[in-house]
Amino acid sequence: MSTIISAILYQILVIQLLLNMCSAKEVPAIFAFGDSLYEGDHICMDEPINNFEKSRQDIVSKIGAAAARKLLRDALYFIAIGANDIMLLSSNVSSSHVENIKYLDNMIFKFKSQLMRVYNLDARKIAVTSAAPLGCIPFERDKFSIDDCVPHVNELAKLYNVRLKILLSELTKHLAGSIFIYMNSYTTLEDVLQNYKSYGFMNADSACCRVYGKHGGKLPCIFYARVCPNRTQYVFWDAYHPTEKANFILAKHALDGSRQYISPINIRQLANS
Repeated sequence: MSTIISAILYQILVIQLLLNMCSAKEVPAIFAFGDSLYEGDHICMDEPINNFEKSRQDIVSKIGAAAARKLLRDALYFIAIGANDIMLLSSNVSSSHVENIKYLDNMIFKFKSQLMRVYNLDARKIAVTSAAPLGCIPFERDKFSIDDCVPHVNELAKLYNVRLKILLSELTKHLAGSIFIYMNSYTTLEDVLQNYKSYGFMNADSACCRVYGKHGGKLPCIFYARVCPNRTQYVFWDAYHPTEKANFILAKHALDGSRQYISPINIRQLANS
């Protein structure tokens, strides 16, 4: 499993920025972080931060501390994290509401320390994706054997998002010179799923690349998987991730969207700040 907001979203964002930056402030670098908050089957967020710290040291050694500081503080940082952790939590259906809240609070506490560490490495313009409606992905539909979105999984995502938005606002307020952007992937993807036909999709609940399961969610997209004839008709590429077309819609909302989709400013405004 990987994060629901996949790397391709960031690739699209970068391409769009490069194509449309002629009248904007130059962005010297773009950094992306993702996967899980904790150790486990996925890459813990601490590891890419360690890699970023090494890259920062390399930049300092090549252009000097002052120039490196300016470059890093003018750069954009994209962070997609937490979805894997929430999906792991949702698997334990016997856990109580109190236990779930404690888990989510611990996630936010851990994430706060990680974001502050990134800030202390000279990151200033940081965009963080919320958890998407994870209960709607093919994996969760097939895991719980239902055709609709899985309510308790989406509820966990929303509980996490409330805490995340508050955290980002507090960090912006207390960390001098910083701006933390809340990318509301929950609302954006939910809008696509609820109005998929108006976006030009024909299927909003199943994977284009599938092996097993009613919605193609039982197994990942592996070498003997069947691929749909036209992936542009599907919201989901595999059991976990949106297709390129769906990611392009998410990226457009992040780049130029209103506060409904990204706040307090969008990515283009962040780049120009």
